[in-house]
Formats: sequence, structure tokens, C-alpha cells
Amino acid sequence: MHIEQDDLTRTEVHDLLREHLANMYELSPPFSVHALDLSKLRAPGITFWTVWDGGLLLGCGALKELDATHGEVKSMRTPSALRRKGAGRAVLEHIVAEARSRGYRRLSLETGSIDAFKPARKLYESFGFTDCGPFADYKPDANSTFMSLAL
Repeated sequence: MHIEQDDLTRTEVHDLLREHLANMYELSPPFSVHALDLSKLRAPGITFWTVWDGGLLLGCGALKELDATHGEVKSMRTPSALRRKGAGRAVLEHIVAEARSRGYRRLSLETGSIDAFKPARKLYESFGFTDCGPFADYKPDANSTFMSLAL
């Protein structure tokens, strides 16, 4: 398994991001979906990584700079058919290490609050993320769980 910074040009990555967005809209009302599409992931201030096993895409994740001391985890996804291989943990570990190397003091994220997001919340908790209030431009939302990690 290896992680690489990705330029968002490969078909496999596009397919995974389409799966991600479709699933988010299946699970949450439109006003509560905060997943980024391909064009928004290409914005300045966002770094995107993919996890590969040879030529097989196992997952992705991104780091968005909110300010000089605060980053946000975005677009964490493993293909539904390839879960439980450690790709999510590996990319999150990579994102946390990158946030530390950038000198961020805080790393935050938004995820869903329903049971379907419980595995994601458990992963974040295992890294030390704890519940917090909305941050950046987020508003309180019963469908969202906000989490933060002091670095």
C-alpha cells in the first residue's frame, strides 16, 4: 500500500469521488452534504492524496487549509467494495502528519451523525479527535458531527 499526492486526473479517482458524493446524498439531506466535488477539490489550499495497492485504488483523503494554524480533513473515502484494508487509517495518519509538519495547531472535520457514519467516527476517535462545535463556515446541523484534534 502506498500513498501519493494526486492531481485528480485519473478515471479511478473520478469514479471513487462520484461514489462518495452519491453515497453522501443517499445518507443525508442535500443541505447537510459537505463533500467536495472534483472542481472544489482542485481549489487552492486543498491537497488531495490517494492510497494504492499496485494499480488498485483503495482510498483517498484531503487536507484543506482553513488558516495558518487550522486544517480540515476532507474527502475521506474507501470504495465500498474495498473496505477494511487499512486505507482509511493510512490516509488519515498521513493527513495528521502533514498537518503537524505544516505547523497547524488544530485539525477539524465534519462527518455524519447517523449510524452509517459510526465507523468513520470511531476511526477519528481512535486518532484522538473529539466532538466540537461547528468551525469555519459550518452551522449547527443535527445531521453533522464536528470533531477536532489538537496538534
